[in-house]
Amino acid sequence: MSNSPLAAAGLLAAAALTLAAKPALGADSATNMMTDNPFFTESTLPFHYPPFDRIKDSDYAPAFERGMAEQLSETDAIASNPDKPTFENTIEAMERSGRMLTRVSNVFDNLKGANTDDEIDKVDEDMSPKRSATADAIFLNAPLFARIKAVFDQRASLGLDPEQLRLVELYYRDFVRAGANLSESDKTRLKALNSQIASLQVAFAQNVLKEKNVSSVVVHDRAELAGLSDSEIAGLGKAAAEEGKPGEYVIRIKNTTGQPLLSSLENRALRQRIMEVSLARGSHGGPFDNQATVVALVKKRAERALLLGYPTHAAYQVEIGTARTVAAVDNLLSQLVPPSIAKARREGSDIQAVIDQEKGGFQLAPWDWDFYAEKVRKARYSFDDSQLRPYFELNNVLQNGVFFAANRLYGLTFKERHDLPVYRPEVRVFQVFDADGSPLAILIEDFYARPSKRGGAWMNEYVSQSGLFGYQAVVANHHNIPMPAAGEPTLLTFDEVVTLFHEFGHGLHGMFSHVRYPYVAGTQVARDFVEYPSQVNEMWAQYPEVVKNYAKHYKTGEPMPVELLDKMLATRKFNQGFATTEYLKATLIDQAWHTLKPDQVPSDVSALEESTFKKWGADFAPVPPRYRSTYFSHVFSDNDYSAGYFSYIWADVLVADSIEWFLKNGGLTRANGTHFRETVLSHGGSVEAMTLFQEFTGGGPEVGPLLRHRGLDEPGN
Repeated sequence: MSNSPLAAAGLLAAAALTLAAKPALGADSATNMMTDNPFFTESTLPFHYPPFDRIKDSDYAPAFERGMAEQLSETDAIASNPDKPTFENTIEAMERSGRMLTRVSNVFDNLKGANTDDEIDKVDEDMSPKRSATADAIFLNAPLFARIKAVFDQRASLGLDPEQLRLVELYYRDFVRAGANLSESDKTRLKALNSQIASLQVAFAQNVLKEKNVSSVVVHDRAELAGLSDSEIAGLGKAAAEEGKPGEYVIRIKNTTGQPLLSSLENRALRQRIMEVSLARGSHGGPFDNQATVVALVKKRAERALLLGYPTHAAYQVEIGTARTVAAVDNLLSQLVPPSIAKARREGSDIQAVIDQEKGGFQLAPWDWDFYAEKVRKARYSFDDSQLRPYFELNNVLQNGVFFAANRLYGLTFKERHDLPVYRPEVRVFQVFDADGSPLAILIEDFYARPSKRGGAWMNEYVSQSGLFGYQAVVANHHNIPMPAAGEPTLLTFDEVVTLFHEFGHGLHGMFSHVRYPYVAGTQVARDFVEYPSQVNEMWAQYPEVVKNYAKHYKTGEPMPVELLDKMLATRKFNQGFATTEYLKATLIDQAWHTLKPDQVPSDVSALEESTFKKWGADFAPVPPRYRSTYFSHVFSDNDYSAGYFSYIWADVLVADSIEWFLKNGGLTRANGTHFRETVLSHGGSVEAMTLFQEFTGGGPEVGPLLRHRGLDEPGN
């Protein structure tokens, strides 16, 4: 998510026309609107925290309309300024524009993912093309671009500091990439494409959520749930009751292809049913089928890339990252796919041996992998994942794991606040204090899955740090942890533990931002670098000192037995062939779609996926892709990760180097945390990403540490 004024505008529209078409409000009506709509004025709560208790769905559209009109008026005033263009009256003036639009955009874009409803969906449908059109009205404003270009051309002689110089260069680059140099006829065509793309992305996202909510697997007989704990079964019964199916059990589908319960369910027919429902999402006909949407969206993105002078959408996207070229991405994938597939095949052979030993009489299928991988793990390491969960109670992991590591590394402390409003009763709010005791940020934690929430886990900012406005960050971490039955503890899988650390790493990136301008604050970095800080923070989930502090039995408080802890840490490379392959197959899908020209886009989604896997030697059926195209929200619900899903593994190359740096330099120490904060986390996008990485590690990245970290360099494993 982006918090800069232009990014907020990047989803706006011809609001001036929309407002002009409305009847004039009477003085009393206008006064009431100003009083009632919380977006029309700055929040008076600490840190400019959103007044969730005052925000109504009906507030969004008027706030968008007024915010869009204000930003267009402000940017028009900059464009028509008769004074000579300067950094202050052009670039900094742009940074000061669109404040109300940023307020409503940040809240709306966060809540449409975290707590949507029919009215929010309708606002999204209506406003998405308008927001896109408003962005076009700004980026394609010729007099405005002329002023930006004038500042850019004379930047070397303006006495700018490094952040200001970087800001000028980014504004110029982004206006050019948005079409500022196009002819008027091409600008008209670009506006139409942007509007169509925006609408298709909204349609895709809404289809994914609606399909998820109707694709639950209903189980009538408790006996079919053998292998699950009593608390897990109670949770499925609670979900059934919520859906008006008392006495039954409902297994809700999560956003990824793999489903958590597959590792425990003994009933193979039920496992197959769950996996087949998951894989079929958005591709079996019906009102939420996304196949045509994917095809249309890929074509429009490809057309836009050609119009802007790029051979493909992928080429357009990667140009501003650290990868720079599609060839560089392909080169990385060519180094990773063969060893990953080879290790997955070896893992599959180990699983098949267990199936045969038990006289199963069947060949390994996708719905078998998790269940039998646990058997292999148990045989090899004498434990299975279910033994860990009693030691991973949510609040303990948060307080004595995530927060503990942050305190040891950075000196941060946390105090839960109950005086600030929340949009759901289960949402928690923490004030974060810096090492010297001064207030640093607000952290919102939204842990639980629900029908109104999209799948996956993510971080957003409600308020982005900015020296220009004196803002400190309000960041939010969102998860999809199943809500336990009433009175039961929230016990996590180890994957969910790692995800808590991951998303908090994004949060640190936002909280530690120390820049002047919103355009380069926090996570406003290259797409293939944004995952780097969060994946570095994952290392502390497995760091012995941290694990010993949070891995305690939820009933007794007893620490995890040393032998179980040792076994858990010994399995860090276990099943990495599968984990890396399922991710890479999704990455290959993303790259395949977005390296096509418009006339090359096929109509058969499944055929594209299968031919891609075959081309790369990744056609190993027991490991399906982490996402199929029709529910691949990362790349089809907005532009951020399109042709950029590779960024996780790209970042992991940097992360593996960084883990080795931490370990060589003493691990969990304040000195190391301070160094990482000062060289990486505090700069946002004000410095080139690879420069930050090299400042931290003292060298360039290599793929070798990643292969070692995942055990992909060990043929015998």
